[in-house]
Amino acid sequence: MSRPAPAVRRRLSMMLASTAMIMGYTIMDIQTASAAQPAPAPAATAPAGDNPMLAKWTGPFEGVPPWDKMDPELFPDAFQKAMAETKADVQAVIDNPAEPTFENTHVPMMLAGDTMERLFALWGVQTSNKSNDRVEDIDAEWSPKLTTFYTELFLDPKLFARYKAVYDKRNSSGLNAQQIRIVERSYDEMVRDGANLSAADKAKLVQMNSKLEGLFSAFSSKLLGDEKLYTFVTDKNELAGLEPGFVASLASAAESQGKPGQWAIKNTRSSAQPVLQGATNRALRERVYKAFISRGDNGDANDTNATIVEILKLRQQRAELLGFPTHAHYRMADTMAKTPEAAMGLMMKVWPAAVARVKEEVADMQAIADAEAKAGNGPKITIEPWDYRFYSEKVRKAKYDLEESEVKPYLQLDKLRDAMFWSAGQLYDLGFRENTGTIPVFDPKVRTFEVYNLKTNKNVGVFYLDNFARDGKRSGAWMTTYRSQQTLGGERNVLASNNNNFTEAAKGEPTLISLDDAQTLFHEFGHGIHYLLQHVTYPALAGVPRDFVEYPSQVNENWLMTPEVLSKYATHYKTGEPMPQALVDKILASDKFNQGFNTVEYLASAIVDMKLHDRKTPPADVDAFERETLAEMGMPKEIVMRHRLPQFGHLFSSDAYSAGYYSYLWSETMDADTWAAFTEAGGPWDRTVADKFRTILLMTGNETDRAEAYRAFRGRDPDVSALLRKRGFPVE
Repeated sequence: MSRPAPAVRRRLSMMLASTAMIMGYTIMDIQTASAAQPAPAPAATAPAGDNPMLAKWTGPFEGVPPWDKMDPELFPDAFQKAMAETKADVQAVIDNPAEPTFENTHVPMMLAGDTMERLFALWGVQTSNKSNDRVEDIDAEWSPKLTTFYTELFLDPKLFARYKAVYDKRNSSGLNAQQIRIVERSYDEMVRDGANLSAADKAKLVQMNSKLEGLFSAFSSKLLGDEKLYTFVTDKNELAGLEPGFVASLASAAESQGKPGQWAIKNTRSSAQPVLQGATNRALRERVYKAFISRGDNGDANDTNATIVEILKLRQQRAELLGFPTHAHYRMADTMAKTPEAAMGLMMKVWPAAVARVKEEVADMQAIADAEAKAGNGPKITIEPWDYRFYSEKVRKAKYDLEESEVKPYLQLDKLRDAMFWSAGQLYDLGFRENTGTIPVFDPKVRTFEVYNLKTNKNVGVFYLDNFARDGKRSGAWMTTYRSQQTLGGERNVLASNNNNFTEAAKGEPTLISLDDAQTLFHEFGHGIHYLLQHVTYPALAGVPRDFVEYPSQVNENWLMTPEVLSKYATHYKTGEPMPQALVDKILASDKFNQGFNTVEYLASAIVDMKLHDRKTPPADVDAFERETLAEMGMPKEIVMRHRLPQFGHLFSSDAYSAGYYSYLWSETMDADTWAAFTEAGGPWDRTVADKFRTILLMTGNETDRAEAYRAFRGRDPDVSALLRKRGFPVE
C-alpha cells in the first residue's frame, strides 16, 4: 500500500510530536538534512517586504496559493521571517500577565503561526511535487534549523506552566466537552514530548530531533536518487506482452532522457508493476524486479542502510529519554490501538490465513508453469518473486476467464475521475466544477475543480489533482490540504489535493489505468472527502489518530466496483460502450482473487515495522534483521515485502508512519465493517447510512474519542470477521 495518507494538519497548540506534525507537512513530504545545526536567531520584526511566499493568499475562494510565483530561492528568507512571526505570536501568549485561561492561552495558540502554515503548504509542494537539487540543498540546510526552532519553542517552561494552569482547573472553569478535550490532549502531548524534562535533557531532545530531521533528509534524498534511475530496453521485442499505450509511454520517457529509439522503465512502482504483470520476457521481469526491490540497498552512494541504523538508535534513545520503553510505545500512545501488543494482536489474527492462501496461489501458478513447460511452451521454472504477478494473471484467466488487458480499455483516467466526483455527490452532496486555467497551479498538468454543496451551491473549497509521474516528484500517491477547515477565527474553506504517479498516455491518447490504479484513485479521493466534509470549531480537534487516518480512504475504494459507477463511467476508450455485464461479473467473481499475495505483501511490511521499533536494542544490520524476521514469520519466498526496509519511506523519511504501518489493517477492519453496514441496509447508496457515516465520523475530526465515535455509528466495536470474509479467509 504505497499510498501514504496525508499528515494531520495541526495548528500550533498541537504541534509537538514531530516536525512532520509541527509543520503541517504531508506524510513523507519532509526531505531534510544530515546534521544538526543551531537554530538561527529570529529576526526582530514580523514578516515584511515583498516576498510572495509570505504574502496572504489572494484571488477567489478566500485566496489561493501563488504557485506561479513559487521559487526555491525565496524560501530561506521566508523561513527566517515566518519563524520570527511565529515566535512573536507564541511569546505574546507567554508574556500575557493575566491568569491563564482557555481563551487567553489555547485560543491564541490555535490561531498563531498563520504565515508559517501557508509557507509550509508551498514548501511541501516544492519538496514533494517539484523537487530538484537546489530544493534538496535548501531542505538540507533549513529543516534541522526549523526542527530546533519548534522543539525549543514548545519546551519553554513558561508556556508549559500556562498549559498546566489551565489543565489543573479544567473541570471547574466552565469549559465545554470539546474545550476540556483540547486542554487534556494538549497537556498530555506536551508531557509526552518532554515538557517535564530537566533543562539538560531538553537540550538533548532538541539535538536528537534536529539530527533525526537531517537523517530523514539523507534517507529521502538517497531513495529519490535511486528512483530517478531507469532500466533501458534497446530491443522492442523484449517488451512483448505489454500494452501498446504503455510501450509508447516508455518510448517517450526514453526520448526525454536523451535516448530516442529506446524504451525507459523508471525505477518506480507505477512503471515496474506493469512490466512484472505483463512482460512475457522473464529476463526483463527479473531485471526490473531486482532494480526495484534493491532501491537504497546497492552499497553505493544511495545506500540507506547506515542512515536507517542511525535513525533507529536515535529513536530509541529519544523514547527512553521521554520515559517510554520503546519507540513503538512512544508513537502509539495517542492511537486507537494504544499499544504494540494490540496492533500485533490484530495482525497475527490475519497473518496465518494470508500465508496459507499464498501457498494455494503459488501452487496454482506452478501448475500452469509446469503445464506450459510440458507442452513445450517454455522452460521448466520454479515460481520466483518476479513471476508472481505474471503467473497470477494466467491463473486469473484460467479461473475466471479474466485478464487485466481485458479490463484496462474500460478504465479511462478522466472518466474515473468523473466517477469519483459523481459518487461523492450521491453520498455527500459534494459537487465539482472544473476551473483549470483560472487559478495558479504548480505544473501545467495539474487540474483544478471548484468544490460546492449540491443542495445549497455554497462553496466548500478547491480540489487540485496532480495525476502524473515526473522527475522531481516523489513516488507513491498521497493527499494533503493547503488549507484546512476550521470555525475558530472565521470559517475557512478547504484547499485539498490528490497526488498520483500514473504513467501518462502518449500525446492524443486517453490515459488508461489498471484496476489497482483505479483503486488508488478512489482511495486518495477518500482522504480528500474526509477533509472536504470536516466541520470542526477548533483546529486542535481536526487531526485524527494515525490508525484512523486510512479508514475514510479505504471505505471509499468500495464504490469503484458498484454497478452504478461501472455502467456510467467504465466505458471503452475506442467504442464508448460500457463495460459488458459479463466482464463486470467476472471482475466481481474474482474480487477475492490474489488476496493472499496482497495481504502478505502489505502485512509483512507492517509486522517488520512493529518488530523493528518495539525493541530496546535497535539492529546494527538492517538487511540481516529483515531477513531473519521474515524467516521467523514464515514469509513465503515467492513474495517480497511491499516496502523493504532500505526503501521504506513511510518509516524513514519522517516519524509519521514509524511503528504505524499497521494502521492500514486497523483502518481496513473498520472499513470492512462499515461496508457491511451499507450492505445490511440494502446497498452502497443508502443515504441513511451515508449520513450517519458523514455526520458521526467524517465531519467531526477528533472532537470525540474515535473508538467511541465508531461505536456510535455502528452500535458496537468493529468486527474483524468482516475483514476476513472480505478477503475470502476462513472465519472462526
